[in-house]
Amino acid sequence: MRMLLIEDNESLADSIRVYFRNLGHPIDWVGSVEKAEAGLSFDDFDLLILDINLPGKSGFQLLQNLRNQGNRIPVLVLTARTEVDDRVSALDFGADDYLAKPFDFRELAARCRALYRRERGGASNEIQCGNLVYDLAAHSAKVQDVVLDLRPRELQLLELFLKNLDRVLTKDDISNRLYSYDEAYTPNAIEQTLTRLRKQLDGSTLIIKTIRGLGYLAHVDD
Repeated sequence: MRMLLIEDNESLADSIRVYFRNLGHPIDWVGSVEKAEAGLSFDDFDLLILDINLPGKSGFQLLQNLRNQGNRIPVLVLTARTEVDDRVSALDFGADDYLAKPFDFRELAARCRALYRRERGGASNEIQCGNLVYDLAAHSAKVQDVVLDLRPRELQLLELFLKNLDRVLTKDDISNRLYSYDEAYTPNAIEQTLTRLRKQLDGSTLIIKTIRGLGYLAHVDD
């Protein structure tokens, strides 16, 4: 689950980034709507965490523009504005959830997981593909009830493939979802992560195929 955080409080933004990265989620941070619009124009995200009171354009303006453009990305509003009118406005503008500051980080993470589940049409934190079960909340995967020894990046890659079954993903698709703006990577790093993930998936009905010249495709072999 790759996220974009739009928050002008640098200290709070750092804390949120550290929290989610420790959970294994790539998360980028920008301090204004203008920078968010630039990022959204060339990068894909699974979810936005959006403050309302920002320098320049407000979070409400970004929300309205996204929905007017037909962009359905899940948006969680995270703000110090607690009046009922603010909550009603945010939801009417197209927000999917609203959380007031101060907040509990565990609640923020749980709400993000709920939006991510809703976006893929699920009600459970578990994704089952053949004999493999991936748990979004526990950040773990099992094959026939045996927990796989996966590193955070391998879990992110597995989650990406599970979300895109039977769809070819290029290395650019993968790098865009696995790495945040400030993380350097190489094509070899992606291949190494993929190689180790495949070894861990030995015995699983989830197969990751290489499509020569195009990319990679995950398929459940029943």
